[in-house]
Amino acid sequence: MRVAFTANGRPVEADDVWEGESLLYVLRERVGLPGSKNACEQGECGSCTVYLDGVPVCACLVAAGQVQDREVRTVEGLADPVSGDVGVVQQAFLDAGAVQCGFCTPGLLVQTHALLARDPRPGDTDIREALSGNLCRCTGYEKIMDAVRLASARVSAQGRGQA
Repeated sequence: MRVAFTANGRPVEADDVWEGESLLYVLRERVGLPGSKNACEQGECGSCTVYLDGVPVCACLVAAGQVQDREVRTVEGLADPVSGDVGVVQQAFLDAGAVQCGFCTPGLLVQTHALLARDPRPGDTDIREALSGNLCRCTGYEKIMDAVRLASARVSAQGRGQA
C-alpha cells in the first residue's frame, strides 16, 4: 500500500508499505528520517517518540497506515526549518551534558519539547512525570533534569511558550 503524510512540514509518500509496518520503520527506512531510534519495539522505552498531529506517541506502536493524511513531526523537525540550527531544547541538552550514547535522546527531546510547549515553567515533579516513559541507561537522569530546567529557563527568558 502507499502511505502519504506530512513529515516535518513536507509531504512524503512511502510505497509498498506492509499493513503491519510501523510508523517508526517507515520513517527510518522508507522516508530517510533516522533520528527516532528503534529500541524496544513495544512502546516501553520512548526512544522512538514523535509527534502525531501534535501529540507525542511511540512510533513503534503506530501502524504506518494510521498516518495517512496526518502530520508527523520527528526529532529532525525540532530544528529550525530554514537554518537547520538546533532549537532551545536540543541546545540545552548539549550544554547540560545530557547526551551520552544518544539512543534515548531523540525521544527525550520530543517529550521535553512537548512539555515546555504546554508548560514553559514545569517543576521537577512535572518534568519527571513528562519523561517517565523515556528510559535512559547512561546518564542517571540528573543531567537530563538539568537540561530540561535549562531549556525551561531559556524558553521563559525568551518570553515564549514554544521550545
